[in-house]
Amino acid sequence: MVQKLRRNQFLFEELVKREFKKKYKGTVLGMIWSLLSPLLTLLVMRVIFGGFFGSSVDNYTTYLFCGNLVFSYFNDSCSLGMLSLRNNADIFTKIKVPKFLFLLAKNVQTLINFAMTLAVFLLFCILDGVAITWKFSLLLYPIICLLLLNIGMGLILSALFVFFRDMQYLWTVFAQLLMYASAIFYTTDGFSHRLQAALHLNPVYLCITYFRQIVLSGTVPGLWFHLMMLLYGLLVLGIGCLIYKKYNHKFLYYL
Repeated sequence: MVQKLRRNQFLFEELVKREFKKKYKGTVLGMIWSLLSPLLTLLVMRVIFGGFFGSSVDNYTTYLFCGNLVFSYFNDSCSLGMLSLRNNADIFTKIKVPKFLFLLAKNVQTLINFAMTLAVFLLFCILDGVAITWKFSLLLYPIICLLLLNIGMGLILSALFVFFRDMQYLWTVFAQLLMYASAIFYTTDGFSHRLQAALHLNPVYLCITYFRQIVLSGTVPGLWFHLMMLLYGLLVLGIGCLIYKKYNHKFLYYL
């Protein structure tokens, strides 16, 4: 895969540029929407849920921002990645190119958008009175795990979408359920131990919790926490690669 990426480096770079141009084409604010969109979502969630949960959580807006930041990155990467094969069928059905390039281009686009929002998040932490320490550098770890997870989910979803068009609607429902199961706007302190353990089956929840422990508590999660996050990312990525390898030659017949 790495060798194919190097051989097609120019094409890959052009695909990334094209994705940015397509996303902001015809807009007045352009890339500024990458910053405004999560901030507006944060504002809406703060207004709606602040009265219910805000009084029991210190720095609740930052707490909310952590959850929204991580989940938005995951959801955007998966949603856009799912359409990567379908939307580029007119290219790879005529020219022999590695199909995973289109998915990786989407992931690079969403990663750059995430990095821009992350910069705003760090500035917001300072304004909210959160102390910036060296431990913030450890946030790179959940970001890497998320990247692996996003690429793997994109490989799985894009392959399934080729064969089953209903996946687009099923994913919308699943993403909604996953959002509510990721403790974005509520705390899990009052949950039973069994329910809290069940939430650890959700890799997005683990990444959100990692962010919150570093940012709000100033503590570093344990070794098992790191291993679980990495395991989820590698497992999903491995499944996605196997699906692509098995069905790669069949994609052309369904597009």
